[in-house]
Amino acid sequence: MSTIADFIGVSARENVQKAIAAARDNESFNAILSLSEARALERADQVDRGEITGVLAGVPFIAKDNFLTYGGTTTAASKIMEHFEAPLQATAIEKLEAEGAICIGKANLDAFAHGGSTENSAFGPTKNAVDQTRVAGGSSGGSAVVVALDIVPFALGTDTGGSIRQPASFNGVVGIKPTYGTVSRYGVVAMASSTDTIGVLTSNAHDASTIMEIISGRDTKDMTTLADFFAPAPLEGTKKIGVIKEAMTDDVDADVRAVTESYIEKLRAAGHTVEEVSLSMLKYALAIYYIVVPAEISSNLGRYDGIRYGTRAEATTLTEVYGESRDQGFMTENKRRIMIGSYVLSSGYFDAYYLKAQKARTLLINEFNALFADFDVLVAPVAPTPAFEIGANAADPIKMYLEDIMTVPASLAGLPAMSVPAGVSQTGLPIGVQLIGKQRDDAVLLALAESMEESA
Repeated sequence: MSTIADFIGVSARENVQKAIAAARDNESFNAILSLSEARALERADQVDRGEITGVLAGVPFIAKDNFLTYGGTTTAASKIMEHFEAPLQATAIEKLEAEGAICIGKANLDAFAHGGSTENSAFGPTKNAVDQTRVAGGSSGGSAVVVALDIVPFALGTDTGGSIRQPASFNGVVGIKPTYGTVSRYGVVAMASSTDTIGVLTSNAHDASTIMEIISGRDTKDMTTLADFFAPAPLEGTKKIGVIKEAMTDDVDADVRAVTESYIEKLRAAGHTVEEVSLSMLKYALAIYYIVVPAEISSNLGRYDGIRYGTRAEATTLTEVYGESRDQGFMTENKRRIMIGSYVLSSGYFDAYYLKAQKARTLLINEFNALFADFDVLVAPVAPTPAFEIGANAADPIKMYLEDIMTVPASLAGLPAMSVPAGVSQTGLPIGVQLIGKQRDDAVLLALAESMEESA
């Protein structure tokens, strides 16, 4: 896979044309929903004339199709937004373009980022970069696949409960979910506001660090953003690393455990202290997540009614407009999460479900804080299995949700976490290992990952 450095100092038009040609050559993966060829080439020519400069001048990239961008539609992979053309760009896109990067298109995802496989897209599933009979992971499946296929050196994604880390693991690329609030969410279609984060997928940790430094920082348009703190630096000394024992049980695929254990041994060989730790709240994290997140989803999607937002269905009454627009515009998983969220927020069940879930979330955060009082980094698998076959979990939403069991804890606690390529299964499928850090220790995670890449 290419690195960002491979595109620096080369004709920007040549870079863009090469990336667009690669995108078209790999259409069978269904990883890209649209290409912004005219705008991308125009910006490339401006770079070549010296009118646009920056550390990423002429470097092409792809954004998940829930980022608002110029040059085409932003669909969130849904029918209800199929024809939406953004009147503004996401802050992350603006920051990248200010450094000369060129967005060539938009990547496929689970509609409104609801899913863990990119099978829930209104425009068809994205296929795994290694085995087209397997899922790409989700919801940032398209973003992971375009990097794995070497179409672009980096892609933007969003991670609410594992949506960058899991597809990164399934496709053998690096994917980082930063500390909550590190990157502005302005101009990104909302899923769950208390766990949504903006991150990046790359071929290596150094490139991920480069992009994170550019897109991070305070944004007056997003009051949840943190003051600038991300500063890439080499790894200082050795670290004390905890392996979450509840994530290494027999319920986890044998190949996943073996690859994770091998990575742990490499950490020890590099001089780091590695010990087993307990995160007893892990077994409750999925239940917490699938109460809290659908509640926020039901609120955020309330605006899509065919009148204020979204494609309007043909109907004769106001009630029919609402009903038909949502029925035609939302995927089954969108409807499922809206219904769950509306239920747990209803007057009869708010205390019984939503309030209890938030209290349990606090207990999970407290347990993480206690662990980080003694450890610098925690290690766990990214997912309990390698990429599964397309359609294997489609009929059983609970089975699909279980794929998130390793990634949702860090999301609920607002912690930085990343997936690093660590090996392959016996059938050749990529497997990643998850590194979890303290809040605002994003640069430490990336430095650790980079040091492990260099020692490999």
